[in-house]
Amino acid sequence: MQAPDPTDLPVLADAVMPSPEATAALAARLSGLLGPGDVVLLSGDLGAGKTHFARALIQALQARHGAPEDVPSPSFTLVQTYEAGDVEVWHADLYRLSDPWEVDELGLAEAFDNAICLVEWPDRLGPDLPADALHVTLTMVPGSEDARRLVLSAARPGNWRDRLSRVLPR
Repeated sequence: MQAPDPTDLPVLADAVMPSPEATAALAARLSGLLGPGDVVLLSGDLGAGKTHFARALIQALQARHGAPEDVPSPSFTLVQTYEAGDVEVWHADLYRLSDPWEVDELGLAEAFDNAICLVEWPDRLGPDLPADALHVTLTMVPGSEDARRLVLSAARPGNWRDRLSRVLPR
């Protein structure tokens, strides 16, 4: 069984972020909606802004608890964990994985239940994507160095639609 393509899922929002700052601001607003058990799957080409989005979201979570810290890309470590108050935040970059069975060794399945998880390159999870995940797809906008198209989608959109209505423009 293959993981669903996020472009085939119900779209909750589709917008062009004109700058990295606008993308970071949306990630920061989204951070206020997340709690243990929430999974955000970040898709897009290399350089599309997945790590930038994740970094902004994590730092916003930490800032609410007075402890923002450096958030490096987990490209080489595969997983970085952070504390945001009493919530653990996992940031995974699965780009270097070649087989979904390698995910088991990272401990992500348990983290999906107990932490806020941000996963770059979620296609590497294979069919084991969390059903209630929010999918964030970032693509470069032709003719612009900084603008990104950001699409939010979910296999089960009801829960996310209500929550996102608090942070997305109408």
